Amino acid sequence: MDLERKFCGFEAVTVAEGCVIEGYASRFGQCDQGNDVVAVGAYAASLKRLADEGRMVRMLWQHDPAQPIGVWDEVREDGTGLFVKGRILDSVERGREAAALIAAGAIDGLSIGYRTKSAVKDKQGRRVLTELELWEVSLVTFPMLPSARVAAKGDVPDAGLREVARMIEEARRGLAQG
Repeated sequence: MDLERKFCGFEAVTVAEGCVIEGYASRFGQCDQGNDVVAVGAYAASLKRLADEGRMVRMLWQHDPAQPIGVWDEVREDGTGLFVKGRILDSVERGREAAALIAAGAIDGLSIGYRTKSAVKDKQGRRVLTELELWEVSLVTFPMLPSARVAAKGDVPDAGLREVARMIEEARRGLAQG
């Protein structure tokens, strides 16, 4: 079986000690642009297996396994879908770039990389994914599930995010020159 990918948008982004992002990488019961629907509980076995083995879901840039950009500190199913919360690492060049792009509003998507373990067709001809083996959740340009997008969280105003993006860009330039 080939590795598949599904795209979804961020719910929120906050900035504290680097770039902390959180949101739903997948939403149950919603049909995506690929005519797939993820069923409630589709990730449960995979998340349990990863936890039992002491492994983590990877945070990648645009599904590139050569470009990890952070860590997912929390990956769990709830009544809405697959919730993720993690930190983009500013010690990684691509991580600094990703944080700046998120802060500027240029990137707002999440995408899951997975293998289908079990699926059925529903009456509308959609593929209902009932069990998935989750490999990674990536930051991406184009989300497959258009209903979820990045939004500033809590008391972090957009101007503050732009200021963080400016500071990250200045630091990047300083490293490139020095």
